[in-house]
Amino acid sequence: MWQRVVGAGWRTFLAVGLVCGVGLLPWLTSTDPAYTVLKARSAEREPTPEVLADIRRQLGIDGGPLHVLTGWLGGLVRGDAGQSWISGGDVLPDVLRALGASLLLMAVALLVAVLTAGLICARTLRLGARRRLGGRRGGGSASAVLASLPEFLVASVLATVVGVQLGWLPALGWYGPQWTVLPALALGLPAGAVLGRLLDDLLPGAFGEPWALAAAARGLTGRSIARQALRRCVPALLPNLGLFVVGLTGGAVAVEQVFDIPGLGRTTLQAALAQDLPVLQAGTLALVLLAALATGATRVAARLLTGPALRDGALSSLHRPAPPAGRLLPLLYGLVLLAVVGLGLARDPLALDTGQRLRAPSLDHPFGTDALGRDLLARVGHGALDTLLLAAAISAAALLAGVLLGLVPRISAPLVDTVNAVPPVLVALLVTAVAGSGAATPALAVGAVAWAPLAAHTSSLLRQERATLHITATKGLGAGRVHLLRYELLPAVVPPVLRHALLRLPGVALALASLGFLGLGAQPPSPEWGLLLAENQPYAERAPWAVLAPAAVLALLGALAVSAAGGLRRRPAKPSPGTTEAAAGPERRSVAGTEQEPAGVR
Repeated sequence: MWQRVVGAGWRTFLAVGLVCGVGLLPWLTSTDPAYTVLKARSAEREPTPEVLADIRRQLGIDGGPLHVLTGWLGGLVRGDAGQSWISGGDVLPDVLRALGASLLLMAVALLVAVLTAGLICARTLRLGARRRLGGRRGGGSASAVLASLPEFLVASVLATVVGVQLGWLPALGWYGPQWTVLPALALGLPAGAVLGRLLDDLLPGAFGEPWALAAAARGLTGRSIARQALRRCVPALLPNLGLFVVGLTGGAVAVEQVFDIPGLGRTTLQAALAQDLPVLQAGTLALVLLAALATGATRVAARLLTGPALRDGALSSLHRPAPPAGRLLPLLYGLVLLAVVGLGLARDPLALDTGQRLRAPSLDHPFGTDALGRDLLARVGHGALDTLLLAAAISAAALLAGVLLGLVPRISAPLVDTVNAVPPVLVALLVTAVAGSGAATPALAVGAVAWAPLAAHTSSLLRQERATLHITATKGLGAGRVHLLRYELLPAVVPPVLRHALLRLPGVALALASLGFLGLGAQPPSPEWGLLLAENQPYAERAPWAVLAPAAVLALLGALAVSAAGGLRRRPAKPSPGTTEAAAGPERRSVAGTEQEPAGVR
C-alpha cells in the first residue's frame, strides 16, 4: 500500500513539473510572450512598447511567470482552464473537442494496428497450432518495410492517391466517420507492424511451454492452443500498447497536419508555436491524464490475463535459446544500403542545375533530381551520415537507458508515463527553449523519449521472468540477487529488448525525419532525410521519385534492422555428456520440432 502511495505521489510530482515547465516556455526561451501573441493575432501590427504593454495587461502576464502559473492552477481547481491568449475563447471546450477528435482517430488507428499485428503473426500462429514451428525461419521483411514508412509519407500518399486521384475516401477535413479511415491507416499500419513484430518474437516461446504439449496431448484443437498462446504473450506487450495509445493521440501531429484534422496534437503544436500558454498547458495536462489512464488499464488487463501465476511464480520463460535467423538477408540488405550510401557520397549534394529540375531517374541521376536540380542519390547518400549515424547513436543510448531504468520499475514507470505523454514535437520545442536551436536539438528531443518504450518493455519482461519456475528453483538453491540478475534475468530479458531496440532504429530515424518534416529539425540545404521528404512532398504527384527515393532507403533500413534483430538469439546449449532427455526436464525436450532450452539453474 505504501509503495502505491509513493508511486502515485511520484507520478503527481512529475506531472505537475511537466505542466509547470510547459507554462514557463516563453520565459525559458527568453522571448516576450506579448510579442509572440501579437504576431499570432495580427502580423501587420507594429510591436510598439505601448501595444506590448497593453497585451501584457490583457493577458495578466505583467506580474511575471509565477503569477501566471499560480493563476492558471488556481482556476484549474475550479474547473476553469482559462481563456486562449490568441482567440480569447474558453480553453476547456476547445481542448475537449480536440481531445474527442484525437481519441476517435486513436481508436480507429488502434483497431487498424491490432488487425495489422494479427496479420503479421498469422503465419506463426498457424504453424504453432499445427506444431510445425521447428522449420520456421524469422522473416518479417514486409513488416519491417511497413514499420519503416514515415506516417506523414503514408498519409500524403493515401491522401493523394486514394483521396484525390481515385476519390474513394475524403482526403481533407474532419466531418464524420468516413474521414477517419485514411488517417487511421496512416497511423495504424506502422504501429501495427511494430506490435506484430514484438508479438511474433514471443509466440514461439509460448507454443514451446509444457502446457501447450499437454493441451495437444489431451486433444485440444490447434485453434484453442493458438488462442491461449496469444493470451500468454499479450501481457508482456500491454505496456507498449499503452504507450501507443498515448502516442497515437498526442503524437499524430504530422498526420493531423496532412489531413487537416483539429486533433489534440495539432492543437498543442499550434499553441506551442504561438505560445498560447493556457491551451498548451491544458492540452499537455489532458495527455498526462490519458497516459495515467492507459497505464492503469494496461496493468489491470495484464494482471487479469496472467492470473495468479504471476503472483505465485508459476510461469515458464518465454525467452528460451533458439536458433538464430539466417544471416543472408541482413548481409544483402546491408550491402545494398552501403552501396547506395557509397555511390551517393561520391556525388555533390549541393550542386544546382535548374535545367535538370525534377528529372526522372536515369543513368546520370539514378534517383532523379529534386525541384532545384540537385542529384537525389547524392543527397540521400550524404543525408545518411546525418540520419543513420545519429539514429544509431540515439538508439544505443536509449537501449542503455531503457534497460537500466527498466530494472527499477518503481522509478522508471512514472517517468515513462510522463515522458510518453509529451509529443516529440513539444519535446523539441522544450529542448529548443532550454538548449537553443541547432543541429543537436532534434537528437536531444528524440533521445529524451526514445528510451521509454524500451524501459516499459524491460520492466514488463522482468516482472514475468521473475515469476518463472526456474527463478523460484534458483532462489531455493540459495542464489542471491546479483547471481539472479547476472545469470538468469539479464540473459532472458536483454536479447528481446535488444531486438526491440533494433526494430525501433528506423523509428528513431523517422522521428528525426518527422521533426525535419515539421520544420523543427535540420534546415536547408542539409540533405537530412526528413528534410528531403518535406522539401519534395509538394512535388509527390508530379515527381514521385523525389519522395520515394528517401522513403525506399528508410524502408531498406527497416528491413536491415529487423532481419539483423532475428540473428540476436542465444543458440541452444548442447546437453553435456551423460545427460538424458528425461533428466533434462520437460522444458528441455523437443517442443514443436525445435529443441529449446530454458535458462535453468546453473
